[in-house]
Amino acid sequence: MTVLSQEAPSQKATSQAPQSLMHGFDLQPGKVVDVEISHPTKVRIKVPLIGYEMGKYIILKYPVSARPSDYKDVLVEGNVVIARYILEGERGECFAFRSTIKHITKYPENFIILNYPNKIESRQLRLQQRIVTHLPASIMVDSEAGDQKSVRLNGIIADISTKGCGFAFKADNTKITVNKRNIFVCIHHPTLGEVKISASVCNSRNEQGKVSVGIKFFDDDKQVSSLLEHLFIDQNML
Repeated sequence: MTVLSQEAPSQKATSQAPQSLMHGFDLQPGKVVDVEISHPTKVRIKVPLIGYEMGKYIILKYPVSARPSDYKDVLVEGNVVIARYILEGERGECFAFRSTIKHITKYPENFIILNYPNKIESRQLRLQQRIVTHLPASIMVDSEAGDQKSVRLNGIIADISTKGCGFAFKADNTKITVNKRNIFVCIHHPTLGEVKISASVCNSRNEQGKVSVGIKFFDDDKQVSSLLEHLFIDQNML
């Protein structure tokens, strides 16, 4: 039975149209940026952020799996790029901007330097607000074969609402992610003991060994309301 995967699933925004706001670039070094180039051929790469100077430039790592000669037709000075990145929070936001390649360095390492964008657009990933928590929990998948034990991953719930939650755990492999499938979110309740909430995995990503999993609760699960009451979360605010 396959629960974990080493291929990160794509993430799609599912709510409102982008807002053309004057957001500043606010991303920590090491976070992944999705870069799309369309000329002379369409290419999308995911590269980590090295750093930036507000209003001047953004420095990205050259694709680590590529040789210096790879992408030489698209990663060139002056080419237009569309960059996207995700910031988690109460609602979760995807940011995007249009820029041009300012320079490609070869020393001390291969870096992609982008011109600082004039405008950064945002799109909320979740329609419903989530409350930030640090709640010990686990996700579990029942084995389809009777002679095998259920798979359980221990971690924390980082945010929660009546519709879903964000779950995070540590992995010893930087490529491990969680497959999309039905699961149980297991949380200890002081009176009821362990509560198993039926849910499904929507997406997951691995950032340097920390795996973040987006989870959707099934609509008919009444245990979620009980859990939120235990956490003193006003459901009318969600």
